[in-house]
Amino acid sequence: MSPRLRLVLWQGMLLALSAALLYGLFRDGRLDAAALAPYFDTRLQRFPLQDAAWLDRYNHHLAKYLCIFLALAAGVYGTWRRQRQWLWLALAMALSTLAVSLLKAASQHSCPWDLVGYGGQAHPFGLFEAASANPGPGRCFPGGHASGGFALMAGFFLLWPHRPLAAVAVQALGLLTGMFMGWGQMMRGAHFLSHNLWSAWVVWAVCVLLYLVWPPHAPGVAQPRHLRTKAESA
Repeated sequence: MSPRLRLVLWQGMLLALSAALLYGLFRDGRLDAAALAPYFDTRLQRFPLQDAAWLDRYNHHLAKYLCIFLALAAGVYGTWRRQRQWLWLALAMALSTLAVSLLKAASQHSCPWDLVGYGGQAHPFGLFEAASANPGPGRCFPGGHASGGFALMAGFFLLWPHRPLAAVAVQALGLLTGMFMGWGQMMRGAHFLSHNLWSAWVVWAVCVLLYLVWPPHAPGVAQPRHLRTKAESA
């Protein structure tokens, strides 16, 4: 079995285990409620930071635009230098966030601020359960905003064959960036913690699938200098 297929198999097992763990941990909603509790005012029955200008400006807009810029920069650089790995990175970031957006658009799960218990009128229901009688406007699962940060995890696959420690560092950076962006949305009442974690799962699953069908490095394709140096010295 090739190293690429071994990595895909390993990642597939991790995805299956993490999906089971996420479902088990968040099935009853208690962890989601505990994570949102500090940001919800029970007396006013609202999220005080829902309309906070600084959260909207810096977390919801600036952070998103930075992620979009990075994906576009990777695509432009890859096209200019004819380097497959940078094109792969741009494609992975685009497809993974698109997958989250499509799932979110089709979802009947509503945002916390629309739900009974958080000042709204909609009734919640569990993942993989039939929708409640009044599910609300929906289109809130998984967390779309956080997916932009999580998409940075795609850089893992560019570095893994030659710089595994750097690859793990990039993966961790993407995970932290996505959680930072997603937590800002939680503070506003826009998402539950589980929404963001499932977003990370979807992003990573798309990256693994793309790595399987079209890996970032192929024989005969120019690689970045630092990767060529590593390969030649091995």
